[in-house]
Amino acid sequence: MLTLAIQAGGESNRMGQDKALLPFLGQPLIERVLSRVAHLADEILVTSNHPEGYRFLEVALIPDLIPGRGALGGLYTALKSARHQLVAVVACDMPFANPALLAACQDILLDTDADCVIPSTDRGLEPLHAVYRRATCLRAVAAAIESGEQRVISWHNNVNLRVLSPAEVSHFDPQNITFWNVNTPEDFVQAEAKAIDFQKKILTQCHSQRDKCPKGTSVPKG
Repeated sequence: MLTLAIQAGGESNRMGQDKALLPFLGQPLIERVLSRVAHLADEILVTSNHPEGYRFLEVALIPDLIPGRGALGGLYTALKSARHQLVAVVACDMPFANPALLAACQDILLDTDADCVIPSTDRGLEPLHAVYRRATCLRAVAAAIESGEQRVISWHNNVNLRVLSPAEVSHFDPQNITFWNVNTPEDFVQAEAKAIDFQKKILTQCHSQRDKCPKGTSVPKG
């Protein structure tokens, strides 16, 4: 059983407006992110400083329990509010959120004594596209907040952390786009172009291998 928590608590300062609600290929960005990974979960939450703006999603909307604490506070809210012991946390600004990668993280938690599974790239950890064991991580996150920590990774030394190496991640993300987040209008334009390019490639593959594409096959979102 898995809770999915979409974090929509950012200020979107560089975008100039709430980026989660900006249209991405015709649908709000947060709706695109949710549609990519919702099938993994038995419970879905959206955590935000202003949850009323996301009522159209028709999922549980959770106001940040500790406002003003950024991603660390959002993680606390997600863990505290989840009903299930495994919690996948995904940022609302990742248009290429990767369900296969999240499922792999979940499987590791089910099969090992790890407390959280966090992918990494050459730039570092990606804690907002990861899966957490609720009880253990909630205690550690709460303690970090109580001690005045701000960084979302500040509590990792107090749990059994399993980091997915860039090589492991690449198995599920050969295009290296899962963690591409959109912070500026330029980012948005580039991400939409990439998604359209993926759609065209998939459609071309279906046209060139008609016997392998069932009649009525729809083109997945990039």
